[in-house]
Amino acid sequence: MVKLCQNTQMALPPVFYTRVASPVGALLLASNGQALTDLHILSGQYVPAIASHWQASGDDAVLQQARQELTEYFAGQRQVFTLALAAQGTVFQQMAWQTLLRIPFGQTQSYGQQAAWMGKPKAVRAVGGANGKNPIAIVIPCHRVVGADGSLTGYSGGMAHKKFLLRHEGAWHEESSKN
Repeated sequence: MVKLCQNTQMALPPVFYTRVASPVGALLLASNGQALTDLHILSGQYVPAIASHWQASGDDAVLQQARQELTEYFAGQRQVFTLALAAQGTVFQQMAWQTLLRIPFGQTQSYGQQAAWMGKPKAVRAVGGANGKNPIAIVIPCHRVVGADGSLTGYSGGMAHKKFLLRHEGAWHEESSKN
């Protein structure tokens, strides 16, 4: 028989975080010290609360690299991110987010195209749900996914921010849009 120890606390892994100003508003970045785990537009949905074990850090190398690459991206000097990523989610979410990384800068794909790339052509709604829970916005480019007719559809970071990001990448032109 196994005897359980009482009053033991498991140490939570370290989470380092910082806030960064950007053209789409304040961003929350988090790292496990090895890879970026979160990048959220603070005015958007699904922004995690900063837990007591999180540590504010300007020294974490991953967060420094993320800040630098985001600065370059918003300055028009970067189209591909090279950060190590560690997004946490279900197997299906991981598959959806991995597929998002295949959408090139300046291009869009529909949810149906993304589902087909995943080998799950009937999972369009599930793909949309997974994209909505993407914990690493901008870097994992869920903003590049549009409706089947090319219209702008949901974005947990906010529709105005989705439109800004697509315009920034040259993938959204008001005269050719459905919205």
